[in-house]
Amino acid sequence: MPEFLVSLTQALYQNLVAKDRWLLLLQGLGNTLLIALGAILIGTVIGVVMALMRVSDNRLLQGIAKVYVTVIRGIPMVTQLMIFNFIIFAPVDMPKLMIATISFGVNSGAYCAEIFRAGIQGVPLGQKEAGRSLGLNKTQTMYLIVIPQAVKAVLPTYTNEFVVLIKETAVASYIALVDLTKASDMIRNATFNAWVPLLAAAVIYLCLTLGLSHLFARLERRLARSDRG
Repeated sequence: MPEFLVSLTQALYQNLVAKDRWLLLLQGLGNTLLIALGAILIGTVIGVVMALMRVSDNRLLQGIAKVYVTVIRGIPMVTQLMIFNFIIFAPVDMPKLMIATISFGVNSGAYCAEIFRAGIQGVPLGQKEAGRSLGLNKTQTMYLIVIPQAVKAVLPTYTNEFVVLIKETAVASYIALVDLTKASDMIRNATFNAWVPLLAAAVIYLCLTLGLSHLFARLERRLARSDRG
């Protein structure tokens, strides 16, 4: 067997198989997915509420939503994560996983709010006027005509936000949470080998993002076919 294959096999064994180190990557992957899924749910709820506030006629609600979006989007995610962990939830004995999920969810909410607002405002005015001409009030027109069309329009951007969120969770290690990136770094510290654990984490991230992108692309095509049909 060539020498480089022997070295590669030994490196893979030492970093992934020995002492069941692959389980550490599996744990990190699980935490990464839990954070991302929880955060996108929180972000979606916040985003919908803030988007409706932004397009409302109430100036106070518009102002509150605008301040929220401006502040959250203007502060780095790492800084927000540490604020939630070391300041807001410092007096509370809360699991790191929950703190990270809330933090990423609040951050994602600001971006989702702008995505949904753009979708709502992108619906042609004629659609809204058609709803009013059918006897629907403003609220009914919004929920029965505008929002369904806006959802389809923003789906590609919204799904991209979820993919980006998965990659952003790599900073969760700043609060000593074992995510996928932190797990690979722990293996690196134990084996003094950087390229195997880090490349393994990179490949897992790539498979996740490519897989989700393919899944969402198929969903978009099915929705497009249903519109034509």
